[in-house]
Amino acid sequence: MQNKDYLLESYDYYLPTELIAQRPAPSRDESRLLVYDVNKDKVFHCKFKEIEKFVNNDHRLVFNQTKVFPCRLFGHKESGGKAEIFILSLIPHDDVYQVLIRCRGKKKINDKFIVGELTFTISEIENDCFYVKASCSHQEFCHFLETHAKIPIPPYIRDGVSDSQDKLDYQTVYAKDEGSVAAPTAGLHFTSDLLSRLESNGVKKSFVTLHVGIGTFKPITTDNILEHQMHTENFIVSQKTLSELNQSKKIIAVGTTTLRTLESIYKDSCFDCNADQLLSTNIFLHPGKDVKSIDGLLTNFHLPKSSLLMLVSSLIGREKTLELYKIAVEQKYRFFSYGDAMLILR
Repeated sequence: MQNKDYLLESYDYYLPTELIAQRPAPSRDESRLLVYDVNKDKVFHCKFKEIEKFVNNDHRLVFNQTKVFPCRLFGHKESGGKAEIFILSLIPHDDVYQVLIRCRGKKKINDKFIVGELTFTISEIENDCFYVKASCSHQEFCHFLETHAKIPIPPYIRDGVSDSQDKLDYQTVYAKDEGSVAAPTAGLHFTSDLLSRLESNGVKKSFVTLHVGIGTFKPITTDNILEHQMHTENFIVSQKTLSELNQSKKIIAVGTTTLRTLESIYKDSCFDCNADQLLSTNIFLHPGKDVKSIDGLLTNFHLPKSSLLMLVSSLIGREKTLELYKIAVEQKYRFFSYGDAMLILR
């Protein structure tokens, strides 16, 4: 009999539509926080700003300081049909950009798409992704995105139609390095005041950068999750952060992208990588993977059958994860990107 932990259907759960958050809490730290203490096997419910009760001067919080860039462009095919181009990365490879394209009809090499005064030409097709060349310089391209593109909120939030408020809401207060197509949502709950209070209490903080791409949010389509192949995402860890991590007593990853970064560089009981260089990871964490790099994880509530739900399950097991999600539904927590948070302490 196949292990249920490896079956996609085993990661489904019931979620009423009204619990999918469409806007964040009025104040970031007024969201709710479900805390699960693994060693005590106890669950606590509180406001997010009360996280101070659960972390102390032994803890180091590690944040992903990536910044979301406006990446949804709306235009038309050269033949006239409507088209959407979703830029997956700001880093060009041989003067081409990796994108997703949504339009009617089959897409092929040399197809052209018009957005404003720019033309995008397909130069390569790789599975569901396309590589396009823009009719401008990289600097002009980045400026064009700032003035013409939309912030990429997920489709379960107001059908993916963002507005000016999302430019503020869908960004952490410490965002620094532009390059993500989705926010590291666990960090959205922090205010500058809360970060200052935590620091005053002796809680330490460090930063990594992982640019969130298709690997984080691409749906799993294989019945056996072990057959799923994660897309590669880029990250950078500074020498300063490496030193801080290796001197830490207890590490709490703020978000799944931070955890994926930390687990990717944890080797032989320490953190080690080529510091200050652009690296990549396609790590896929799920039950059966032994997560060794952290002592806790702060994360939002994730979609059914998602790789992120499996990542949480790698820490506390699939059954316990689904049990906590059932409690969250019963207690009417708000789910997904603009929703509430969960802190797992090991």
